Parts: sequence; structure tokens; C-alpha cells
Amino acid sequence: MKQLDFFYFFGSGYSYLSVMRIADMAKQACVAVRWRPFNVRTVMAENNIALRIQAAKVKYMWRDVERRAAMHGLPYVRAPIWPTDPDLLANRVAMVAAEEGWCESYTVASFKAWYLEGMALGNRGHLEHVLPPLGQDVDSVIAKADGPGAHDRLKAETDAARKYGIFGSPAFVVHEEMFWGDDRLEEALAWAVNSHKLQAS
Repeated sequence: MKQLDFFYFFGSGYSYLSVMRIADMAKQACVAVRWRPFNVRTVMAENNIALRIQAAKVKYMWRDVERRAAMHGLPYVRAPIWPTDPDLLANRVAMVAAEEGWCESYTVASFKAWYLEGMALGNRGHLEHVLPPLGQDVDSVIAKADGPGAHDRLKAETDAARKYGIFGSPAFVVHEEMFWGDDRLEEALAWAVNSHKLQAS
């Protein structure tokens, strides 16, 4: 089966759209998805991208996400709490989840809690809400997320994103080819199954 690497960040507004769409779309295309959270803040800083201080762009982003959610039939309530996950705990928990094989379900549950239930990511309330239904003990998971292994894996995934030239979230990588933005998900899947027009040229 073809594979697509899905790089995203807990706290990335546009990533919500991809998180909610990618599983079904990839299944239909017979493409396996590798869920790879990374620290987009690091690579954005390295590329002199400072979205937080660009008020007009932030305002546009939330309206754009709302439009795109409607276009794709995805639920949308209001712009979520943002910025969020200040200590990267939600992202480090994802490193534990990736190691143990429950990253996709944790990601979907977290983005739903963030976007649809008004929860900030990365605090105990968020984790107490999403982890028990996944069969995970909150204290145990937090302890692992605070350990060196989770920190090291997040750094390694961020290094991998940097190697591919990723500068924002979400991004998709297929055979070294990088696609940035939720609006490139369809194109990335086409590339994965060798149906992109450029591949035929």
C-alpha cells in the first residue's frame, strides 16, 4: 500500500480540517497514513514566520477555516482557543500515543475537543476528557509525556519535518515530495497513487 506522512501540530488551526478528513480520503485512495505530530513553532521561528502578531492574517484564518469546514461538511462552532498548548504537553502526549499505536484516535479526539467543545489543548482538563475514553490513564500518560523519551521524539519529528523543508502545518510528504496546507491534501493523495498530472509528464 502507498504511504503518506501527515505532519501536523496540536494548535494549528488549518490542521483541524485535515485531521477530520484524511482518514476517510486515504482509505478511499488505498493510501496508508503515518500520523506525525511535530513542533511547528520551532520551524516557523526559523523561517521568520510570526503568525501571532499578524492580526489581519489570524482573523482571515479563522474565517477561512469556517468556510472550508462548511465546504467539506465538517462541524464548526467558533474559532477555538488560540494560541493553545503553551508547554507542548498535548504534542508530547502525541509522541507517547505514536509510540504506543493510538496517535490517530488521540489526535481526532483532541481536535474535536479543541474546536467543537471549546477546550484548550495541553491542560489536565483536556487530557482528562480525551484519554479515559481511549483506555488511557491520565497520570501515567502525563508521566511518560514529561519524560525524556517524549521530548526526544518530538525533537526528532521536528528534525524530520525540517529535513523535508516543512515550514508550516499541516503538511504531507510522499516519497520526499512535500505538500503544504489542507488545500493540498487531495493533491498529495494523487501523488501517492501516481495519478498526479506532473507524474505523467
